Amino acid sequence: MANSAQARKRARQAIKNRAHNASLRTAFRTAVKKVLKAVEAGDKTAAQEVYRESVKVMDRIADKGVYHKNKAARHKSRLSAKIKALA
Repeated sequence: MANSAQARKRARQAIKNRAHNASLRTAFRTAVKKVLKAVEAGDKTAAQEVYRESVKVMDRIADKGVYHKNKAARHKSRLSAKIKALA
């Protein structure tokens, strides 16, 4: 249990930050799933449009440090390859 005022405040902040980071992680996963769903539908132009929007979300979350930038790059690369394979 936090005893000093500073430690109590840091505990409060940690709870708040954890909830915020969790929502960002959820947004990242949702962005990936949207692209995968568009790829499974088979419409290449729609998949490319969804991919462009999802890349913005993934980059923003990686910039905040919630996920490592290489993880975001790996996901973007794999999604891009799946879209190119639709041809």
